Amino acid sequence: GRRPGLMTVSTEWGTGGRPSLMTVCLYREEDWWEAQSDDCLSLQRGGLVGEGDWWEAQSDDCLSLQRGGLVGEGDWWEARSLNTGISGYIPSNYVAPVDSIQAEEWYFGKMGRKDAERQLLGQGNPRGTFLIRESETTIGAYSLSICDWDDGKGDHVKHYKIRKLDSGGYYITTRTQFDSVQQLVEHYKGLCCRLIGSCRRGMPKLADLSVKTKDVWEIPRESLQLIKKLGNGQFGEVWMGMWNGATKVAVKTLKPGTMSPEAFLEEAQIMKRLRHDKLVQLYAVVSEEPIYIITEFMSLGSLLDFLKDGEGGNLKLPQLVDMAAQIAAGMAYIERMNYIHRDLRAANILVGENLVCKIADFGLARLIEDNEYTARQGAKFPIKWTAPEAALYGRFTIKSDVWSFGILLTELITKGRVPYPGMNNREVLEQVERGYRMPCAVGCPASLHELMVQCWRREADERHTFEYLQGFLEDYFTATEPQYQPGENL
Repeated sequence: GRRPGLMTVSTEWGTGGRPSLMTVCLYREEDWWEAQSDDCLSLQRGGLVGEGDWWEAQSDDCLSLQRGGLVGEGDWWEARSLNTGISGYIPSNYVAPVDSIQAEEWYFGKMGRKDAERQLLGQGNPRGTFLIRESETTIGAYSLSICDWDDGKGDHVKHYKIRKLDSGGYYITTRTQFDSVQQLVEHYKGLCCRLIGSCRRGMPKLADLSVKTKDVWEIPRESLQLIKKLGNGQFGEVWMGMWNGATKVAVKTLKPGTMSPEAFLEEAQIMKRLRHDKLVQLYAVVSEEPIYIITEFMSLGSLLDFLKDGEGGNLKLPQLVDMAAQIAAGMAYIERMNYIHRDLRAANILVGENLVCKIADFGLARLIEDNEYTARQGAKFPIKWTAPEAALYGRFTIKSDVWSFGILLTELITKGRVPYPGMNNREVLEQVERGYRMPCAVGCPASLHELMVQCWRREADERHTFEYLQGFLEDYFTATEPQYQPGENL
């Protein structure tokens, strides 16, 4: 477990309002979060000094803050330092009310069962590492997820429902009830020696580079430094870069003429509003040609390269299916938002630490003006990933994305092999129209191949939803076991 940094600030609601003490929660390797622009405050992992109202800054770059005033809503709040009179913004998802469950290092908030398992199993956590999250099914209730081990299963995660009493208390078993979730955690720590420490939490993801780019997110090209080229594509390059010399970002540079800057800006307005932990977050743009697209940085690069040349070549079926489930979860969000990706394939999925997968380049394909692409049967068009109705008639829908997802599954299983090996684009289009579908690859379970075939149904309406695909893949190895343990097992 890792203690959060603590900083006291407060919210005063008009005159006579009681200040609401807030604590800053930093869970990461570095000691502090550095402000990325002049009007933001740096936050350092430190501690409450004595019992007073002050948080004492530990370096010149940080401000000491007294209970003084947090105003604003949304992603950024304004904090005021009463000892210096300086005001600045802080990310709202870095703070939580003191003594609240949100301020506890073991509380992970809105998180699904599968993501809890990824967190607990992905970091070499010892048996007894745990986290608590909101219940997916019961409002106001929670779930306890614990890392366990036995000879039969090896490392695995058990889930327990924390239920809420009408009187306000909490329990896992009715015979032992608690006034708060914090008390429940302390009890099970002492009683069973099972809850040994909380799972390490990653830094909360920012939706913007800084408060300045929240609404005005066209940034000057000079603020970006391109450091290392990560890849070459048909329409540009991908770089690891730095924004303002401090923030690591990914920068996609587009060749001039790839798309209209006006159309791109219009689409980017929509893309900026799409927020999900399985989608690469769009931070900012340079809209004059050459267009730059600035996003969060993913350390392991594209899924395609990762499978072909990176550590991905050694992955086993459970890890590959889990990556597929993550991609399906991101696409299920796109489905709920009535959006379309149009170019779903392993090259457009990015991989981060602990095999986290995120979807990139959603929506951009519609804007490409290159004749070799817009002809749909041109050399640059990804025909092998495209549903027949989209390739032949331009009918792109979320259901054509489902077809592409089925092709992406073959890329995962074959560690990045090009689909339809030995066939060119024209042959693929003709054969698929005649009813040909890729056979089951070596090492692919029949049930997974059947799922692919269902993604490739001729009638688009007969293909599964991404919501269904997500559920199927998340439960692929656990469908025969109860998802939650009876409380008596704890």
